[in-house]
Formats: sequence, C-alpha cells, structure tokens
Amino acid sequence: MKGEPALLVLADGTFFEGLSFGAKGTVMGEVVFNTGMTGYQEVLTDPSYYGQIVNFTFPELGNTGINYDDLESDKPYVFGVIAKDITYCPSNWRSIESLPDYLVRHGIVSIYGIDTRQLTRKIRSMGAMNGIISTEVLDKEVLISKLQSAPSMEGLNLVEKISTSTIYHWSIPTDKKWEFIADKSKSIEDLLTVIVVDFGVKRNILKRLVSHGCKVIVVPLDTSFNDILSYNPDGIFLSNGPGDPASVTEGIDLVKLLIKAEIPIFGICMGHQILSLALGGNTFKLRFGHRGLNQPCGLNEKVEITSQNHGFAVSRESLNKDIEISHFNLNDDTIAGIYHKKLPFFSVQYHPEASPGPHDADYLFTKFIKLMKQYRAKSNE
Repeated sequence: MKGEPALLVLADGTFFEGLSFGAKGTVMGEVVFNTGMTGYQEVLTDPSYYGQIVNFTFPELGNTGINYDDLESDKPYVFGVIAKDITYCPSNWRSIESLPDYLVRHGIVSIYGIDTRQLTRKIRSMGAMNGIISTEVLDKEVLISKLQSAPSMEGLNLVEKISTSTIYHWSIPTDKKWEFIADKSKSIEDLLTVIVVDFGVKRNILKRLVSHGCKVIVVPLDTSFNDILSYNPDGIFLSNGPGDPASVTEGIDLVKLLIKAEIPIFGICMGHQILSLALGGNTFKLRFGHRGLNQPCGLNEKVEITSQNHGFAVSRESLNKDIEISHFNLNDDTIAGIYHKKLPFFSVQYHPEASPGPHDADYLFTKFIKLMKQYRAKSNE
C-alpha cells in the first residue's frame, strides 16, 4: 500500500486512519455510502453528489480506470472519496487514466485503507452525518473543531452553485453501441422541443432524450417562465440535483408557473421532488438515503430494478387527491414515482437513464414522448 497518512473524522467523533490516494488537503462534506459494484466513474461525476463525501462499499476501487465515455459531467462533483482498497494500475480497454491520477488532477481529497463496512454500518445506524478528510492535519480534535463550521445538508440549497450559467443545446444521443431501441432519427421539423431545467443534470439523461427524438435545450435555474415559453416547448424536463429540494424556492416557483401552463413535465430525482413540492407536497430527509444500482421499485406486482442517488423523499401524507403514486421503493416503502390524474405531469425518484435493469425503466422516456406528441397535436388544433 502506498500514499501519505490521512484521517477521516465524523461529526460524532468517530475516526478512521488510512492513506491518501487523491489530492492533498482537507475537505468537509456529508458522508454517505454507495452500494454499487460498478459505476464509480459515473458516481464521481454526478452533480447530485455535490457537497458529499462518498464511501464506496465495494471493496476495491479503480480496477477499470477512467475513460471519457462514461463521464456524467465535465468534472467530478464529489467533495471526497472513501475506499477500502484501490488500484494504481487499471486494466480495461477503454482506460486512459488511473483513478488516483484523475482525483489528483481534479483536486479531490480521498482516503483508503479503512474499514468501509464499519463506516457503512455507522451511517446506517446513526444516519448520514458530516465528516472531514485531511492529509494535512492528523489531529482528531482539531478536525472535529473544524467540522463545527460545516453546514447541515437539510436546508441547504446547492443547486444554485452548480446549475449551468448559460443556455446550451445538447444534440449527442446515446452511443450506438449501447443503444437498444429502434432508430429514432427524425427530421428537424419532427423533433420535440424539450426544455431541461438544470438542477444538476447528468449527460446520460440528455443523451436519452436526444435518442428518443428530442431537441434538447438546457437552461439555468434562474431562467424566467417567459423565456422558457419563448422556445415554444413541447415538454419540460426537471433534472436531478444536490441538496435539500425544499430550499430550491426559485425552482419550485418556476415549476408552479409551468404547471399552470399545462405543458407536459417529466422529473427525475430532484426534479421529482421539485414537481411534488410545486404540486403542494412536502419532502423530508431520509436517515441515510438511497444510493446504489439495484434498488427495487414498483407497484401492483411489477418491479423495476433502478439506480438511485438521493437523501430526501416526498411525504406520502402531503400529496393531494389529484396526485397518484406510481411507484414505491420496495426496500422501505417510500414514494418512488407520482403522476397527476388529470394533467400531463409525472416524475420518478430514480434514474431510468442509468440502465441498471438494464432497460427496465426506459419506457418512461417513451411515456414523456407520448405526452408531448399529444400536447403538440392539441396545440395545433
């Protein structure tokens, strides 16, 4: 094993001694765990992890290195990484860089050589909590005092820190070697215009929309209702994102206006929570969240294996009579999907684009397309 000494300290005083395999320095964030056996690169670059230190439960990290195809954004958004063991010598035909080199290059402080199973059990029993990793300060008491300045994730608006600052068009579909649906190529006139409100969107979501025949325009959180209408959209997509959804008041207010316009809306994760809040619901913080690739969701004896990453959920009791629950998380019975009984709005608390099933939930994009086509036909009457 190699690397400089590093120390991980949790808010309750629990500490773990290990070795550094990323950048040197000190970082604070909410410590959470991800149970996926694969996909560490997608996790690192998922903007929904902004503000968090991720503990990977799979015992070895970095075997397949880093490639440019699987990035969910242009950089890692995690604040820190925790692993049991790592490799400096990846072996994969697509690898262009080792995981340690990638983390060093992007300034991500990381620690390995600790008992990640013990840490996971701690989080499961005590709940997600703030933590600090340091290669500079190896005094537990000093790090605990530093942690006192770390904000709680509850009430924290992180979307405003990572939402795109400019409007941009996305036209890249899912790579053909991974595609499984019939060719959806269309003429420019036939493309459905989708406005993606960026709360921290993943690239694979944008790719799936393009593959299903959409003209995709990504807009910042602070885009006005009138500016969105100026694109004459066929549908609105509400993306995933980090932090407490109830604190994203600007996004909630925008969606309330979009609801009144009765334009089809599809939300994923943060987008699901924002839509629920705009429809009069409430959200609450989960004890340790859902972060992994094999979360079962369903209703009426139908199950989808889903990829999830969220620390908040929608309160069942807060939903009004016009909202129907379409999915439950079958591990803990929390809401995993809703739809409006009368209007073209629906959302899910998982990632259908992530293909863990591998294609259990891609039908949701088809459903969105159908709603948009109906809306366009009605508008043209």
